[in-house]
Amino acid sequence: MKLGKIKEVDIRKVWAHEQYDFSKWLAEDENIKALGEVLNLSLSDVNTEQFVGSYRCDIICKDELTGKSVLIENQLEQTNHDHLGKIITYASGLDASVVVWIVANARDEHASAIEWLNNHTDDNVSFFLIEIHAYKIGDSDPAPMFKIIEQPNDFVKNVKALAEKGELNERQKHRLDFWTKFNDVIDERGKPFNKHKPSTDHWYTVAVGSSKCHISIDLVHKDHKIRVGLWIDDSKDMFDYFFENKDTIESAAKVKLEWDKLDNKKASAIYTYIPKLSFNDQSNYPDLMNKAIDLVIAIREAFSPFVNQYSGD
Repeated sequence: MKLGKIKEVDIRKVWAHEQYDFSKWLAEDENIKALGEVLNLSLSDVNTEQFVGSYRCDIICKDELTGKSVLIENQLEQTNHDHLGKIITYASGLDASVVVWIVANARDEHASAIEWLNNHTDDNVSFFLIEIHAYKIGDSDPAPMFKIIEQPNDFVKNVKALAEKGELNERQKHRLDFWTKFNDVIDERGKPFNKHKPSTDHWYTVAVGSSKCHISIDLVHKDHKIRVGLWIDDSKDMFDYFFENKDTIESAAKVKLEWDKLDNKKASAIYTYIPKLSFNDQSNYPDLMNKAIDLVIAIREAFSPFVNQYSGD
């Protein structure tokens, strides 16, 4: 078997501009979630339009578990004193509890400064210094990687304690409970796909072998159903290619799918629903979870040949 070599890619060739390219990319659901997984936070309510005086911070959001505000400052170059001052100014002006400084290269003196801030401020504020890298194998699409350079001591333990001590709202508790039980069913079935850490998010994603699309299981509680389908992040051409093979895909999956191109959005979706979801009556949870797993397997197997054959974009 021939193996490829991993090569690091210049991030400026992936995202030319911090605000219009990288910040915009990071603010998208899948990417902010990926950052949240690295930080052990569940990030939501993303806003890219927050001003502090005459300056605008890159991203402000919140941790869904604790309700704390999270400020993200992006710098696609080596750290400098100017940006160090900005994150402190923004944190003060926006009363942020978690500050995340994402950079191309962290200089030792600035890593030491973040360590000093974590050691000399109280537990109400936490500072992260993160490097962003991108890698390719052969001619593959670049894959991003977040690398933690500095973080608060015992941060993960403290976040969990805050979540347990604080009050999650009822829906968050139910989602966390659902995904915890869902992971148990995945284990019972021999792990047909990789598990995720249970969260309070309404979604659960499964890889299909491409950075352009993924399978998502969504809890649509207000409509009392579960949506399972393929999400294409930013390629109408890929959607059109799949749609040309609609009959073959649906025949292989043995399910009728809804094909939603979402012309006014970047993403497109191809999905079906499982009815009778109720957080207040969990007696049918095993049945719902097994149906969701069956659909993930069927959809992944039906789409995989076309995902592998797709050569557009």
